[in-house]
Order: sequence, then C-alpha cells, then structure tokens
Amino acid sequence: MNNRNISILLYSLPIPVILVSLFIGPSQYATPGAILNMFFNIADNPGIVKSIVVDVRLPRVLLTFFVGGSLAISGCSIQGIFRNPLTDSYILGLSSGAAFGAALALAYAFLPVQLSAFIFGLAAVGLSYFMARKNRNVSIVSLILSGIIVSGIFTALLTMVQFFSDPFKLQSIVHWTMGNLHNASWGKLQSSIIPMSAGVAVLIIYRWRLNVLALGDDEARTVGINPGKDKIIILFAATLASSSAVAVAGIIGLYGLIVPHMVRMIIGPDNRQSIPLNFLFGGMFLLIIDNFSRTLSGFELPIGVFTMLLGAPFFIFLMKKTNIGWNR
Repeated sequence: MNNRNISILLYSLPIPVILVSLFIGPSQYATPGAILNMFFNIADNPGIVKSIVVDVRLPRVLLTFFVGGSLAISGCSIQGIFRNPLTDSYILGLSSGAAFGAALALAYAFLPVQLSAFIFGLAAVGLSYFMARKNRNVSIVSLILSGIIVSGIFTALLTMVQFFSDPFKLQSIVHWTMGNLHNASWGKLQSSIIPMSAGVAVLIIYRWRLNVLALGDDEARTVGINPGKDKIIILFAATLASSSAVAVAGIIGLYGLIVPHMVRMIIGPDNRQSIPLNFLFGGMFLLIIDNFSRTLSGFELPIGVFTMLLGAPFFIFLMKKTNIGWNR
C-alpha cells in the first residue's frame, strides 16, 4: 500500500472510531442495541439512553480525541524544531510544568486551571531551552539534560503542592496526575477546545516550515525564513495545545513521543503530511486506549497506565517491522 492510500485510510478512520466509541461503555441502559433503538424511536427508555450518549459519552469521546491529537501534534512539532526524535513535551518539562500549574490552581484556586497550566508549561520549556542555549546554539544533549532537570524540579514542586494540600484536594490532584478522563464534561470540553484548536491550527499552518527548519538555521535563512521567530511561534503553539490537554486530562506520559514515531514509521518524515496525520491518528489512538480503559475491568483504570501498556508494545512492533533507525 503506497503513502497516498495510507493517508486516505488514516484521514477516514477517525470518524468511524468516534461513532463506535459512542456505543462503548459499562451502562446497562445505553447498550448498543438500545442506542440503535433510540435512533429509530423504539427504545424503552429513550430519555435515559439519550442522556448517557449525549451528556456523558459524547463529550468524553470528543475531549479524548482532542487531547490525544493535541499531545501527538505537539510532540511531532517539538521533534521537528529541535531535529531530535527523543524530544517531546514530557522530556522538555512541559508536562511537568503544566501539571504543577494545574495542581497549584486545583489546590489554591488563584488562577483558572488552563491558564495556570499554560503559564507554567511555557515557563518549563523556556527554562529548558535557555539553560541549553550557549553562544546562540542549542546542543541536543544539553537540551535533553536541561529538560530532565527542569522536569525534576517541577515534579518536586508538584510533590510539595500535594504535601501541603488538604486531604480532599490531595485525592483529586493525585488521581488527576495519573491521567484520566472520567470527569469529562461539556464544560471541560468548552474550556479547553479553543486553546487546543488554536495551537493545533498554528502547527498545521506552519507544518511546511518544519521541513525547512529541519535543514538547519543557515539553510532556513537562505530561503527567507527567520528560524528564531518561527521556532518561538511553533513552540508557543505546541505549548498552548499540550498544556491545555494536560490541564483537563492530567499527565499522559510519553504520548507525544510514541505517536509521532508511529506516524513517521507509517507515512514517512514529511511534516506536511505527518503533522495533520499526527493530530488525527493521535486522537484516534487515545480514543481506542480510552475505550479499553473503561471496559476491560469492573472499574475504570487511569488512561495514563494504558497509554504505556498498549502504546509501548505497539511502538516496539512498528520499530521492528519497519526497521527504521535514527543513526544518521
């Protein structure tokens, strides 16, 4: 199957996955048969079935899709900026910074959760970048080490917030940091969809510039591109999208690292194609994981656990299957 057919398949798959996800859930009332009967006005309890589908499952499905897509497209963009397949929002400290900001807002309510997560997420990435910058150059090794240090600092600050929080708020913060979407609602979707969509839109518009930036700063200047300005814009947009996702879903570890590799292995390294496909595939894949997390057992497990349990083996399979390396 050539890349064109694969792209068409990936562009068309999210819609059926979203529709199928509406039929999945533990409710004894909103069974697949009852949902189909509701559409034909022959359900026994159409009001209950409609309420479960429209008020519970639909906002969760849409929020999960946007969260997964935002994390994936942000990770792919950050990898493109720094020309390093090992970087993502988690490694650069963005997730830890956004998690600290969101936990601080949850514990003390001094700022809205989304705004606090964005401010501290941007501060974490900026701190990692400026720590690694020397003589106007950013060493990849220094960047990764700086990100690890910054991530550790904000993780320690997050622990302090948990330590000084009262027990009721501590329980919600700890559960939130494991990554979960069980509290998804139309309110959370409305509060996060605008910043996530804005960040994703900017990254899609700037996707062709990532190909030029991948050639190096000198090459980018020769074609009339200001690499410093473009990197700041792309990094700002990636931070906006991923920090908004972290604010409503918690920490979903390394998702922005795994999914871009999957898409790159399937479709190739061209950012003009991989950037939008990262959003679609990332949203679809997280939605599939969420379907497993809320149906495999009698109680719902945090989605962050399933992300690694399902994503890591699939990533290893693709890596072995395609035999793609990063030696060059």
